[in-house]
Amino acid sequence: MKIRIRSTTILGVRVGKKIALGGDGQVTLGDMQLKSKAIKVREFNNGKVLAGFAGAAADAMSLFEKFELKLDETGGNLQRAVVEMAKDWRMDKILRELDALLAIMDNRYAFILSGTGDVIEPDNNIISIGSGSGYAISAARAFLKTGEKDPEKIVKESLHITADLCIYTNDKITVLGGK
Repeated sequence: MKIRIRSTTILGVRVGKKIALGGDGQVTLGDMQLKSKAIKVREFNNGKVLAGFAGAAADAMSLFEKFELKLDETGGNLQRAVVEMAKDWRMDKILRELDALLAIMDNRYAFILSGTGDVIEPDNNIISIGSGSGYAISAARAFLKTGEKDPEKIVKESLHITADLCIYTNDKITVLGGK
């Protein structure tokens, strides 16, 4: 029986040109919590691009390194970097075996990337991956409907709500604000 490693909720929100992306710190193996303060979000391109991962941490670190190279190669063009990253991830024998999802955003675009070559651009200004993503999206939508304009506050509060509902999400939240 393969034990499934589960963990995390990553949530990103854009309000106008302001962005924030955050994640919880929980890492679990089966029904056991292994770590509570993992940091699963990162800044790229001097804080203009924010990214988070769900899945195997070592795999995600390799993917972040590869993505950073693609972002540099494309002169910071997020759309091109994401497409090139997805191509490599799908075609490369070693990368294809990596088990993670990436959520990446800047002040114009947001994308979810997977090892199967998926590049998904959500319809609205909210992006989320991981075990609690449905809860996080719902909470963020509710905050936006109230007229809240601070994406960092929306991400933080939405992730706290998610932590109350999802057993694979905790309240050790890290939130990054984009530039």
